[in-house]
Amino acid sequence: MAPHAPTDDLPLAGLKIVDLTRLLPGPLATRHLVQWGAEVLKVEDPGEGDGTRHMLLSAADRAGDRESGLFQHLNDGKTLLRIDLRSEAGRQQLLQMVRDADALVEGFRPGVMDRLGLGWQVLHEANPRLVMCAITGYGQRGPYAHRAGHDINYIALAGVLGQCGPLDGDPVLPNFQIADLMGGTQAALAGLLAGLLGAQRTGRGRFVDISMTRQVWEHHVISRFEARALGAPTRPARGLLSGGSPCYGVYRTADGRHLAVGALELKFWAKLCQVVERPDWVNRHWSLGQRPASGDALSLRADLQAVIATQTLAHWVPLFEAADCCVTPVLRLDEVPQHPWFSG
Repeated sequence: MAPHAPTDDLPLAGLKIVDLTRLLPGPLATRHLVQWGAEVLKVEDPGEGDGTRHMLLSAADRAGDRESGLFQHLNDGKTLLRIDLRSEAGRQQLLQMVRDADALVEGFRPGVMDRLGLGWQVLHEANPRLVMCAITGYGQRGPYAHRAGHDINYIALAGVLGQCGPLDGDPVLPNFQIADLMGGTQAALAGLLAGLLGAQRTGRGRFVDISMTRQVWEHHVISRFEARALGAPTRPARGLLSGGSPCYGVYRTADGRHLAVGALELKFWAKLCQVVERPDWVNRHWSLGQRPASGDALSLRADLQAVIATQTLAHWVPLFEAADCCVTPVLRLDEVPQHPWFSG
């Protein structure tokens, strides 16, 4: 897989990044760096390498004896290298790369880089300007630091998974890796860019410690402060933004499709009420004192559902689009590329 030709007008042109990460959070972060102009050198071990090489293989991938589309997407534009970091030759090769690099990203458990003789102190001595970013589930220190985990574990411990699902049922797994992508990919990008800016200004690199669980908790602000305001944690499907308010939720149409209603502000709720021909509902809104999950809120939610269920998705979509009141269709994955927002 050849790297893209460098583009001088991209913001990170001229930066060199060493990528030791696997699977999703780190590789997607460094792919963004490639898209912004950086040169990324992806280092894999001589054996199996990155597990996404064989994850979600399509029939065409198998027939062509090639890596999965997922691996190709995550690593597009990177220079791929195989280095045995457990060998002295491999260690020296990486140190040589680091001396000429701006940043290094790794996703091993805490202590692995030290055992390889490639910990922060060693790399910092080799290149004082280097920014080193470590992405882990639980951070470099603490009782969980050396535990294994995946996205499901991180969002469970951060209090997110327990709020996903119906009121009286089991938690429902989101088909979007919240901790991996927000707590890992995006947090790592923010830390790396801040570190690189600091190194540019001061000449000193730094160690960036990304704990995916910690990042999810830090960003779980709505539910935390809703619990503080109400005096107790919100139950699943009963918060302001999780189904407890009529103005913000998912509604089924007559043909079994769904609308996503995000009329959180009163002005949008008023427009929605006009579309469904119920202007008498306008004043029944959280901003005017309606408490999420109250009897009035749940009753109104049921009434709105009954109205939405009388017509198909195709009937409602143009009406709500004309009203511009934060109501959109819930699209299937195969519909997304054909939708005007995507292709326009």
